[in-house]
Amino acid sequence: MLGIIVSRADSASVHIGEHLRELADWDTFDDGTRCDAAGGGTVYETDGAQLREFDALHLDLVRPADAFDDPDFLVFASRHSGQTGPLLTAHHTGNVGPAEHGGTDNDLATACPNALRTVFDALDAYSPGGYEVGIEATHHGPSVVGAPSMFVEVGSAKEQWEDPEAARAVGQAILALRESTAYCRPENGSWSTSDQRGRCRQLVGIGGGHYAPRFRRVMAETDWAVGHVLADWGLDTLENPATETVIEQAFEATNSNYALVEGDRAELTEVVESLGYRAVSETWVRETDGVPLGFVRAMEADIGSIDDGLRFGKPARNHIPEEYHVVDLPTALLDEARGINREAASNAVAEAALAFGTDQGGTRPTGTVVLPPETERAVVIETLLAVLSEKYDSIERDKETVIARQEVFNSEKAQTLGVPQGPAFGRLAAGEPVEVDGETIPPAAVHEEKTTRFSLSE
Repeated sequence: MLGIIVSRADSASVHIGEHLRELADWDTFDDGTRCDAAGGGTVYETDGAQLREFDALHLDLVRPADAFDDPDFLVFASRHSGQTGPLLTAHHTGNVGPAEHGGTDNDLATACPNALRTVFDALDAYSPGGYEVGIEATHHGPSVVGAPSMFVEVGSAKEQWEDPEAARAVGQAILALRESTAYCRPENGSWSTSDQRGRCRQLVGIGGGHYAPRFRRVMAETDWAVGHVLADWGLDTLENPATETVIEQAFEATNSNYALVEGDRAELTEVVESLGYRAVSETWVRETDGVPLGFVRAMEADIGSIDDGLRFGKPARNHIPEEYHVVDLPTALLDEARGINREAASNAVAEAALAFGTDQGGTRPTGTVVLPPETERAVVIETLLAVLSEKYDSIERDKETVIARQEVFNSEKAQTLGVPQGPAFGRLAAGEPVEVDGETIPPAAVHEEKTTRFSLSE
């Protein structure tokens, strides 16, 4: 069940609550076990959600989840204040450093990264014209909620707090959470580990600015969800052991083993790894998009790290078989295909391979490929030979050798026959006859067959 909290001390929250009640069919009942100021009194219920009102500001509440009957996660419908213009935003709560606005020092609430991803997508879908959609770093209270939670907000000033279209959009996004979960669902299949946190595609964000553009981009463009985001402004207030304490809390409260570290923060990467977690690059996050993490770990062990050039092909994003085979493609053939059509050669590998090695910043396959059991090495080779046909006139295969032939222009012969440098030279090279001193010189007179052999075993 989704628990929704409306604060009577926040006019934007009350406005969102009014639109929430218009957007769904709600039943009401009176909860006499709690005072009206603390979530008792009139309670609103609809399919998958319950809404309760509190007198205090959200950030001053302590264990508001206790007012609900075992909620899966809570949403605080709230306002956003700042110099950011019309904005719909969401974030997790807690204090990275001193508690200046509710909660306690160096204390993080439990995050709900999968729900944050869901509401981010919903805000983007429902936002009215003129509004930006974003996420924020973890900040302000409450830090003790009693369930995974986040704020969903309309901002950034009174004009937006009173905007019915904005309040309705936030209400629609909150109701979309009824179909979500706090954390990602574990991966299925034999490549998953028994550790649920190792299977969940959610990460901690470390570093960067308050509005977290890198982490927003990751959520918008990959299948990774983002939990706590620890911005530089908060981290810079910390000293050990508080730094370790807050970073470890971020992993525990996000239910994650991975952190994406923004910028050159080697000291924070060292803290992450000393705590037994893994700091990863944005390249790593993007390359593992859609790929089971157990298989990622296996390929990093067998081939090398993503930062060193490991890449995943299309089959890895569809189904990971129980078995696979590692083969080497013929180097000279692969190099020639890349030289003819770099994109087609790369696609030939990526379309067939589960994983493969690269160099030049991940842009050039280097030959080692991991294939599904049903895909033979010969299939990839045939695709590369098709790329060669863009350059060569004929291609023959003799056991483990490919013989490629092409007609090439012999410039020395053309000069011997008196063909002047310039347009005539170009026409003759392109296969057109030219006339020199009243004599026609056919292309065949200055073209010859060139044969190139490629070994398929090297």
